[in-house]
Amino acid sequence: MKKGYYGQWGGAFIPEVLQQTFIDLNKVYEQARADASFWQEYVELMGNYSCRPTPLTYAENLTRHFGGAKIFIKREDLNHTGAHKANNVMGQGLLVRRMGKKRVIAETGAGQHGMATATMAARFGFACTIYMGEEDVARQRPNVFWMEKLGATVVPVTDGSRTLKDAMNEAFRDWVASMDDTHYVIGTVCGPHPFPEMVAWFQSIIGQEARQQILRQHGGLPARVYACVGGGSNAMGIFQGFIDDAGVDLVGVEAGGLGIATGRHAARMVEGSGASPGVAQGYKSLFLQSPEGQMLDTHSIAAGLDYVGVSPILADLGGQGRVRFTAATDREVLEALGLTMRSEGIIPAMESAHAFAQAFKEASTMSPDQAIIINMSGRGDKDIFTIAHAFDDPSWKAFIVKRAEAYACD
Repeated sequence: MKKGYYGQWGGAFIPEVLQQTFIDLNKVYEQARADASFWQEYVELMGNYSCRPTPLTYAENLTRHFGGAKIFIKREDLNHTGAHKANNVMGQGLLVRRMGKKRVIAETGAGQHGMATATMAARFGFACTIYMGEEDVARQRPNVFWMEKLGATVVPVTDGSRTLKDAMNEAFRDWVASMDDTHYVIGTVCGPHPFPEMVAWFQSIIGQEARQQILRQHGGLPARVYACVGGGSNAMGIFQGFIDDAGVDLVGVEAGGLGIATGRHAARMVEGSGASPGVAQGYKSLFLQSPEGQMLDTHSIAAGLDYVGVSPILADLGGQGRVRFTAATDREVLEALGLTMRSEGIIPAMESAHAFAQAFKEASTMSPDQAIIINMSGRGDKDIFTIAHAFDDPSWKAFIVKRAEAYACD
């Protein structure tokens, strides 16, 4: 197989001006992979700075509620900055330090990757610029606030649909103009090689931990592992712990939005999604696009899943049948979120709640001697505005009005 390709997907479709930058990046990445001390340094950093290993929590109340398989939750929400994103950015931060660059840039949708990148930049002393779609800036204002307080410059992107794909385009434009001293910290297993492979490598720490934990706590492998899929980094992270176990069903859950039939969704791998092969943002994969190759607008209640493409690695695994893809609608996600909060006192991110929704559909059909793992990729406090609006909470509305009036009087 050609380096950087996964079946027919992947590659590095980059402008000539970035060729040397990618040669240098590939060189330092390959050196790091061949250096056992680098991974040791990375694991120690994540343990000392980011609370790893994260727990695998047995959801006793949810298990009792559904009366089927034992439900375990991999708690990436307890990672520093509240999501799995720190795994990737801290690893890339170590590479940036090896390269001697002084500035990092990133794109973000849900804000968790931007938050993690801003945190990493503060930790290592890098200048930092975060590109974020204008719509996502409004949806994820708490994360924007913290990014700025951490010292990052947040640039709202007003082009296109003003969401993740547009933020990624702007970040690439910046990198072309600043590549000598800047590294682009791509946040998911997409983009030109080596990013899909590199991000998957750093995120594999999730699966390594989860495998050891489920064997210790359950006494065997899980029957199924669920993860939400936007670009796909949290899914690739946990799936790698079980990818070689044919008896473990790996389930990727995409954003069904208002329903696949409506066209208002962000699913690429499920039947009827309308996705087709294409090349965009430096890689070949399946994209939601017009017959002319123009990227379409997407919709999801979760900003981090509101993306037009999917990882070339997952596109290949889906094509092989190794990963089973489904979709959860906005409504199903809210119901799963509410049930999880009330049953376990755990608040998943909107993105993660997609994985919960699909697991809840299937858990009761399984036997009590089976176990499933849900990868909780992040915590829901970042979604307070979206969640409160979706649940139509009157006290929250009154609070917002009151605070707005108070600020107007200051």
